Amino acid sequence: MMAFAAAPLARADTLADALVATYTNSGLLEQNRALLRAADEGVAQSVAATLPVINWSVSTARNFNSAATPPQPRTSTATTARIAASLTLYDGGANQLAIEAQKEIVLSTRQSLRSVEQDVLFRGVQAFMNVRREREFVQLRQNNLGLITQELQAARDRFDVGEVTRTDVSLAEARLAASQSQLAAAQGQLSQAVEEYRAAVGLAPGASGNASPAPVSQSLEEAKAFAVRNHPAILEVQHSVAAAELSIRRGEAAVRPNLSLDTSVAVNQDFDESAQIGLTFGGPIYSGGTISSQVRQLQANRDATRAGLHLARIGIEQQVGNAYAALQVARASRQASEQQISAAQLAFEGVREEATLGARTTLDTLNAEQELLDAQANRIAAQVDEVIASYAVLASMGLLTADHLGLPVQQYDVNAYYNLVRNAPTARSAQGQALDRVLEALSRD
Repeated sequence: MMAFAAAPLARADTLADALVATYTNSGLLEQNRALLRAADEGVAQSVAATLPVINWSVSTARNFNSAATPPQPRTSTATTARIAASLTLYDGGANQLAIEAQKEIVLSTRQSLRSVEQDVLFRGVQAFMNVRREREFVQLRQNNLGLITQELQAARDRFDVGEVTRTDVSLAEARLAASQSQLAAAQGQLSQAVEEYRAAVGLAPGASGNASPAPVSQSLEEAKAFAVRNHPAILEVQHSVAAAELSIRRGEAAVRPNLSLDTSVAVNQDFDESAQIGLTFGGPIYSGGTISSQVRQLQANRDATRAGLHLARIGIEQQVGNAYAALQVARASRQASEQQISAAQLAFEGVREEATLGARTTLDTLNAEQELLDAQANRIAAQVDEVIASYAVLASMGLLTADHLGLPVQQYDVNAYYNLVRNAPTARSAQGQALDRVLEALSRD
């Protein structure tokens, strides 16, 4: 597990700060946490179907009897208050299977939340590193503009004394105009990167200090094996397959008989009481093929989900392979750019010195300077790409989470709400009141 220090709230100066702010401020995470709570309620509703159902009712009726003779009244009023209760004693296991299926849906939704968390954090990494990249590009373009301005002045001075032609001055002027255009483009890209940063992180970017690549110690094959076992995208589909299997069994249970207990107590306006209790046993004889069709439909959905699991496995293995390849390319590019800068720096200094002696033209100097600029830009891009690729490797393995990164944040407890609702508490119970307090706190947040 990686560990990060605590982060300030006003702005994000380091990658750790940016990831903390990203996790804390993400509306997408809040949205999917709410979806998880909705899935938790599915378990509560399935459990409720196995518990007694008690209802009350009050009815009043006005009766008219035109054949009545005095002293019998022609009209009368009957009022009855009733409490009725029913309980399913046997349903072929359908209700219990529904509970188990909903539990699998909850587990699948939890893995979906993990996937969203990875996407959110990876977007934060990209936003932070892209701001750093664009800032360094702007700084590089500004330095290049200053250097070309000096070269232009030198070309004009040499032209004044007849050492070079007007062509050399025009070349320098053209290169200066191109540098100004490139600086404007870099500044525009920086502005866009800042806006993306605000959207992804929820804060303004700070100093954007150095960031090191995430540690990646496993081999490619080990990473693929780990990802297949642990990536939330695969685990999500596995639980969906399990839920689909349970749904098929529940659909097959529909042909079995049902046994229910029904009871009621009533009192009329004269306070005469009555009560009854009874059993109801029955089941389908013929449904026009609806039940069989529903079972076949559930089987088809299960088969589609299984196919999705196969596709998810292939996709995750490909993601791991792509992430490792990108990381290797970025590392090699960074190492090569270091050598390129060293050689280009020596070449530029030599060409510029030779130009002062008349052995090199203005074009030679400008080309050498462009080579150095390209090398410096390549190094910046490679450093940023290496950091992003290292976190892409973690994401492809299912490890780009606040828990694995050790972010100092209040992590969302996926069990807390589930434990409050899994037994279908009523609003007036102690557990229901505790649930109300949790929901009130969530709404304030």
